[in-house]
Amino acid sequence: MRHGDKQNNLGRKKAHREALLSNLAAQLITHKRIVTTLAKAKALRTYFEPLATKTKKTASKEEISHNHRIVFAYLNDKAAVKELFTVVAPKIATRPGGYTRIIKLGIRPGDNAEKAMIELVDFNEIYGNAVNAAAEPAKKTRRSKAPAAPKKAAEAATEAPAAEATTADETPAAE
Repeated sequence: MRHGDKQNNLGRKKAHREALLSNLAAQLITHKRIVTTLAKAKALRTYFEPLATKTKKTASKEEISHNHRIVFAYLNDKAAVKELFTVVAPKIATRPGGYTRIIKLGIRPGDNAEKAMIELVDFNEIYGNAVNAAAEPAKKTRRSKAPAAPKKAAEAATEAPAAEATTADETPAAE
């Protein structure tokens, strides 16, 4: 029985599964988007997300090199680790999590397996620009300042007619 067993073994032993996920993660970092089966994509998400989070924790030089070593132990690919820390990390620095997106692509004709595309969220130009453009105005407004701004504008509007009225009253007196 598999009560409480949440690990998807993907039909492989532990060493083979770790090698598979390592290779998939390295390819995801290199190409920013890969097509695989849905089960592998879901397993890859749980494997990759903690590694991406380690790239953001860079308080000191020792901690940076320590995180490089930890990620290299998982990926075993120098080029992928360098790409992750230099190209991917700055783009995901502000994101609190959810660095990947899985899009289902239907079934594979040969064996009827569900295919899926897994991609890095911040590297998709189609979805990324619309999300960032929609999110920026929300960041600029604050609830505490929003009511204060119309109140100041209303005060300025009431003061302006009063100032015009005083100048209009003074003008006939001067004549």
